[in-house]
Amino acid sequence: MRWRDKRRSSNIEDRRGTRRSGGMKMGGGLGFILLIILFLFLGKNPLNLLSEGNSTAQYESQSGSSQTNDEEAEFVSVVLASTEDAWTPVFERSGMRYKAPKLVLFNDTVNSACGMTSAATGPFYCPGDSKVYIDLGFFSELDRFGATGDFARAYVIAHEVGHHIQNLQGISMAVQRLQRQVSKKDANQLSVLTELQADCYAGVWIHNYEKQQDLLENGDIEEGIRAAASIGDDRMQRHAGQRVNPDAFTHGSSQDRTQWFKVGMKYGSVSKCDTMGKAGVKL
Repeated sequence: MRWRDKRRSSNIEDRRGTRRSGGMKMGGGLGFILLIILFLFLGKNPLNLLSEGNSTAQYESQSGSSQTNDEEAEFVSVVLASTEDAWTPVFERSGMRYKAPKLVLFNDTVNSACGMTSAATGPFYCPGDSKVYIDLGFFSELDRFGATGDFARAYVIAHEVGHHIQNLQGISMAVQRLQRQVSKKDANQLSVLTELQADCYAGVWIHNYEKQQDLLENGDIEEGIRAAASIGDDRMQRHAGQRVNPDAFTHGSSQDRTQWFKVGMKYGSVSKCDTMGKAGVKL
C-alpha cells in the first residue's frame, strides 16, 4: 500500500502506556475467534477465558512505544483517515452527514462504554461510545493466521468502521433487539449477517477511496481477500480440530466473507451490502 504520503486522521485517541486493572469483556471483534483457536492449540479450555482476566498477557501487546509500534500507529491513522474520506461522500450522496468514529489505541486492557475489555479480544467497535478500539499487538496474531500484509491490516480496521456505519444506520440496535427474541441458532445467524455486511462495507471503503487516491499496489487486493478468508468460522473450526458446524458460526464462512468483501469492492454501494434483506431478515 502507498500509505506513507497520505493524510493522517485527527480522530485518534492514544491510550497506550495506560495500564488498567479489571477483567475481560467478551466482544464481537475479529480477535476473539483467533484467541479461542490459540487456547485450543495450547490445550486450554476456552471457557477459562471467562475467569482468567488479565492473565492472558501472553497475547497482549508488549511493544509499548517502540519504533515498530509507532509506525503501526501511523499506518492506523492513515487507514482511519481513508475511511473518513471514503464514507463522507457516500453519506453526502444520500443526503446525510457522516460522523466519523474515534479510534482508540491501547495496550493490555481498555475501558469503554462496552465495559473493561482485554487486548485478547482483538479489535472491536463499541456502539455505546462510537469508537473503534485496537491494541496493535493484534497485527502479529493476524500474521500468524496467514493474513499478512498492509492491506490485510487495513481490511480489519475498515471492517470495524463498517460496524460504525451499521450503528449510524440503526442496524446494530435493530439486530440486538431481534437477537433477544429468537433462538441461539437464529441469533448466531443474525451475528453472521451483521459481520458479512461489515465485510461488504470494508469493500465499499476501498472502492470509493481508490477513486480519490492511488493507494493500492499489486497484490493488495489479494491480501484483503486472504485476510477475509483466513478468519472464516469454518477455517477456524478446522484449525481447532473440530468439525465444521454452521449453526455455531458467528462471523461467516471463509467463502461468504470473501464473497461479500468482493461485492463491496465491485460496486462501492451500501445498497449492495444488504445481507439481511438477501437472507429474508426484516429488522
